[in-house]
Amino acid sequence: MRSRLVTVGNVVRRALAVLAVLVVASLALPAAPASAHGQLATSTPLTGTVVRQPLERVGLYFTEKPAANAHFTLTGPNGSRVDSGWSYGEPKRLDKPVQEYFMVNGTFEPRLYHTGFPAMVTVAHWPAKGRYTASYLTVASDGEAVKGTVTFDYQGPSTAAPAGWAAPTNGPDPALLAQAEGTASASAVPAATLDPAVTPAAAPPSSSKERGLPSWVIPVVIVAVVGTLIVVAARRRPAARPTGGAARPRDGAARPHGGGAPRQRGGANRRPARRGRR
Repeated sequence: MRSRLVTVGNVVRRALAVLAVLVVASLALPAAPASAHGQLATSTPLTGTVVRQPLERVGLYFTEKPAANAHFTLTGPNGSRVDSGWSYGEPKRLDKPVQEYFMVNGTFEPRLYHTGFPAMVTVAHWPAKGRYTASYLTVASDGEAVKGTVTFDYQGPSTAAPAGWAAPTNGPDPALLAQAEGTASASAVPAATLDPAVTPAAAPPSSSKERGLPSWVIPVVIVAVVGTLIVVAARRRPAARPTGGAARPRDGAARPHGGGAPRQRGGANRRPARRGRR
C-alpha cells in the first residue's frame, strides 16, 4: 500500500510540473491583435480630465470618418442629456499616431493613422458641476461596431439651457442598431502597439477565425491531462515483492516453518542409518 501511494505521489508531482510548464507557455503566447478599424483616437476634453470652463462642443476623433447615422449623447451628473446634435468637424493631425491591424493573406499587419476625423457634439448647457459622459455608437468601414464612452469632470460655472430647448430622448437609428448588434463592440480591448510613442486604438476581440483557439481550450486540456494521469496512477498496482528475503515456493512445495529446513514428504523425519553394531 505504501509503495502504491509513493507511485501515485510521483505521478501527481510530474503532472503538476507539466501543468506549470503549460501555464507558463500559454501566458507567453502573444494575443492575436484585433482587426477592427475606425476606433476612437482621442477626444476633447480627454477622458478623466477636469474641465473648468464651459465648452460649446465636445470633440470625438476617430481614425475613420464616423458613419452618417452615428449616434452621440452627452449626459450630465443627474443622468439627463445635455447634447444638442452633432456634426462633422475638420480633420486634424494626431499628436500620437494610432495603430490598428488589418488581416492580409491570413496575417495581421499594422497600420499607423496620423489623422483624426471628429464628430463634434454640441453642448446645450452645463447644468451643474460633476461627471459628464459622452457616448458614441457608429460602424466602421469593416462592419465592426464602434462604441464606448468618454467621461470627464466639469468644475466650471453653470449655464442656462437655450430658450425652448428640451433634453433629447432619441435613440440610435434602427438600421445602425441592427448593424451594430450583429458585431462585437470595438471599444473593449486595446490593440497592441509596436512603438511606445504610438497611441493604441480601442479594438474589439477578433472573430473566431482570426483569434485561433478560444481562451478556454488550454485550461480544459490541462485539467483533462492531469486528471487522466492521476486516474492511471491510481489504478496501477506495483508488483508484489517477496517478504523475508526468500523467494516464494512454487508448484505447491511446502513452506519452511520457523526458519528451519523444509520437511520431507511423508510426514516423518528419517534418522540416518546406523553404520553397524558395536
